[in-house]
Amino acid sequence: MNQTFDITRTSRKMIAPFLENYTLEQLNAIPDGFSNNLIWNIAHIVVTQQLLVYKLSGLPTKVSDEMIEKFRKGTKPEHIVTQAEVDEIKSLLFATIDQTEVDFENKIFKNFDEYPTSTGFVLKSAKDAMIFNNFHEGLHLGILMSIRKFV
Repeated sequence: MNQTFDITRTSRKMIAPFLENYTLEQLNAIPDGFSNNLIWNIAHIVVTQQLLVYKLSGLPTKVSDEMIEKFRKGTKPEHIVTQAEVDEIKSLLFATIDQTEVDFENKIFKNFDEYPTSTGFVLKSAKDAMIFNNFHEGLHLGILMSIRKFV
């Protein structure tokens, strides 16, 4: 699993500068032709990892239910994200992965509700979920790179 977490951290290191180098207005802007914005994609990445690994394992997530409701699959930006929310997302970007790694080391992921993803992969374990999460983050990193050209 070490390599899986190394890949996740590399992904997050590529995502983190978006939170540093773009204004609140740019993070919230939805360019023509897009259905979401930079900050939605970043928060969605954080939320999805928690849902895939923790929720499907029957464990509590490390993010709030409110955050999940705003940024889970099937949602879209419906409010202007505040600087306080950006700061929270920034703090969760690496903290959630660090905690997940500790939880894997402590073998807390004992149960898992098998989950067929919309891309056709069937996740059968928390390990599968973490591996798939890297694919998911790569997709959204590509979207972030596209949106940044227009904000």
